[in-house]
Amino acid sequence: MGCGKTTTGKRIAKKYGLDFIDLDHYIENRYFKTIPQLFEEKGEDGFRQIEHNMLIEVSEFENAVISTGGGAACFFDNMDIMNKSGETIYLKASPENLFKYLKTATQNRPLLQGKNDEELLQFIKEGLEKREPFYMKAKHIMDYMDMSDVLFDQLLK
Repeated sequence: MGCGKTTTGKRIAKKYGLDFIDLDHYIENRYFKTIPQLFEEKGEDGFRQIEHNMLIEVSEFENAVISTGGGAACFFDNMDIMNKSGETIYLKASPENLFKYLKTATQNRPLLQGKNDEELLQFIKEGLEKREPFYMKAKHIMDYMDMSDVLFDQLLK
C-alpha cells in the first residue's frame, strides 16, 4: 500500500503500448461492489478467494500490465501464478517512506482510518514483515524511488 503500484503500472503500460488492469478495480467491476463491501459481506477468506479467482482470469490476458492489491501476493499460490504469467516486480519501500506517503491518505484507506502516526508506522512495519517473504518471490525487486525508464527498459527486454 502506497508504493506506487498503480502509478507505475500505468506508466509502464503506456510506454510499451500495453493494457493496464488494476485487479481491485477489475474485481469491483465484475461484482458491482467495492472491495470494502466484499470484505464486509464475505469476510477476508471469501474476498481472498474472489481475488485468487480473478487473478487466475487476468493472468491469461496478453499484452497487459496488472497491478494487484498489496495482499494478493500473500495468499494461495498467487505469486506462482503471477511469476508463471509474466514479469513480476516488487516495488520495495522502507516503512518510513511508506509512512510519509500514507500519512496523508488515511481518510481514503479503510485499514488506516483512525490511526495516529505511531500506530500507522507500526501497522506498516508489521504488514511489511508479514508480507515481504511473499514479495521477495517476485522476479524483480526495485526500490520504489528508482523507477526510471532505463531500469524498466532493462527489466522488460
